[in-house]
Amino acid sequence: MNQHHDEHMKNGQPDFEPLPPKREPMFNLPGVVVGLSLVFIGIHLIRTYVLNSNADVQTLLLFAFWPVRYVAGFTADYSWPGGTASSIWSFLSYGFLHGSATHLGFNVLWMAVFGSAVARRFGAGRFLLLSAICAVAGAGAHLATNWGQSIPVIGASAAVSGQMAASLRFIFEMGGPLGSFRGKDARAYTVPARPLMAALGDRQVLTFVLVWFALNFVFGVWSAPIAGEGSSIAWQAHVGGFIAGLVLFPLLGPVRRYQK
Repeated sequence: MNQHHDEHMKNGQPDFEPLPPKREPMFNLPGVVVGLSLVFIGIHLIRTYVLNSNADVQTLLLFAFWPVRYVAGFTADYSWPGGTASSIWSFLSYGFLHGSATHLGFNVLWMAVFGSAVARRFGAGRFLLLSAICAVAGAGAHLATNWGQSIPVIGASAAVSGQMAASLRFIFEMGGPLGSFRGKDARAYTVPARPLMAALGDRQVLTFVLVWFALNFVFGVWSAPIAGEGSSIAWQAHVGGFIAGLVLFPLLGPVRRYQK
């Protein structure tokens, strides 16, 4: 036993190789963000490579959000797939469909950037609840501005816009992910958030909000469509989701008092 023990000793010290340092993942994203992204990607791949054109049309009729279906005269003359149930779930289900790989890619990218910050602060459950409410708010805004129109909306953009707005409530704060004296650990996502009007008084936040609204208006009115053939960017849905995320942040997020 002594000889075996001596073989692992060198100069009186154990002769063991040190364990290699723990490797950090290339993309250090919250699990809920990764999971939601994979669901979006999986659904898009199925629609693109598995469903035929007729099946995909039925999918859009069932799960996209169509303002025209809420007009009494139209629904009386046309038997809409899914009936009343579809008219309810489509307020949320439209967010899982995307019109193109570009549309999908932008939503996944912005969710990774801004949604991750919110997911780290809120936790998975509250993050999903916020995203769902913002998606519903986006559908409501699209319905209000396109009442009775056969203009469907699809995509997670309203939910992601809400995540982006929620992140603005804290990411620029001192010690926050993008603030001065920014932290690099989990504490950066727990800094106290200012009240809404105080946050909008911050030059960085206000500039971001104004640029965001301007870009959505410009691209929504004049840009080439990215949400599928023959469709335009549903900027009204983006705005609805953004406002919901900005306003609902203190109701869904952990309570942390802001100290002046």
